[in-house]
Amino acid sequence: MRRFIPLAVAALAAAGIATAAATATASAATTSHAASGADVILPPHVYAPYFEAYDSTDGGLAQLSAESGAKYVSLAFLQTATTGSCTADWNGDTSTPISATVAGSFGSDIAQIQARGGTVIPSFGGYSADTTSTDIADSCTSVSAIASVYESLVTTYHVTRIDLDVEADSLTNTAGIERRNEAVAQTEAWAAAHHKVVQFDYTIPVNPTGLTASGLAVLQNAVAEHAKITEVNVMTFDYYFGTTQDMLADAESAATATYGQLQSIYPHESPLALWHSIGITVMPGIDDFGAAETFTTADAPALLGWAATHNLGLISIWALQRDNGGCPGIKGAGSCSGVTQPTWYFSHVFGLFNHLP
Repeated sequence: MRRFIPLAVAALAAAGIATAAATATASAATTSHAASGADVILPPHVYAPYFEAYDSTDGGLAQLSAESGAKYVSLAFLQTATTGSCTADWNGDTSTPISATVAGSFGSDIAQIQARGGTVIPSFGGYSADTTSTDIADSCTSVSAIASVYESLVTTYHVTRIDLDVEADSLTNTAGIERRNEAVAQTEAWAAAHHKVVQFDYTIPVNPTGLTASGLAVLQNAVAEHAKITEVNVMTFDYYFGTTQDMLADAESAATATYGQLQSIYPHESPLALWHSIGITVMPGIDDFGAAETFTTADAPALLGWAATHNLGLISIWALQRDNGGCPGIKGAGSCSGVTQPTWYFSHVFGLFNHLP
């Protein structure tokens, strides 16, 4: 049985998804009071879909942010061009460095999004980087150099949150895990000294039963290194169990189990704060495994209500480019969800999360 959407969400939803979509689109088309280049603080509850930085086939970052109404976007990925490097580039391509002015480095797009009152969350890692030792913490052996790269995102793009996507081999690279968390702590100290705001997310694979031992170890080391993690974003897709899954139930179960695990890592945090430190990323439609793992259009408002009820801090999807119904029946497509849906359906539903008190 579906849970009732809490009153805060119900009030928003009462106007209908179509109205919310129109409002989001209109808002995205106008310039807000936020000045371009100003640090934009994320709302307490944020919908921040991933944008695949390597795919502009269907439109650029600022364009799709405006069309979808997604004011906040997780921008993936930053990685080094070669193992051993301490320089991070977009997609590991040295022609697109961290820069506000170099073509292809997203400076103009980010400024446009910030001028509309939104912002981006730059993301490091991802499966490709994590299996080739080109995540910067796996690649670079200097903690201060890693921290300098993190800091450069704040000074270059005026962002206030950074995402660390740790999966595959990076989950067991002990030296990389320690360097990453030490660099996070160093960056947070730098931000405090320079009156900057910077938060860090960890995006980690999960099972419906919770984080794996290696995922837990990443967070345990963060505590040991005095690195403050704002969100633990669990990836609730691509289980590859070989059975038909209820992806909504699995997402809720994974978050609930993660909550229990976080209680042991952060025993002094309140239940409200622990729930708020959890985010959920779904893959809308048919994931990489196939039709047996399908997050449906009906699942979206149900997850929105559940996330609101439990005070989660983040909802995301992989990825913004997939939020359309252009390829029914196709699994794991990069440019469509594989299910019949209106364009931007998932973003219009989850975008309501930004408006919760």
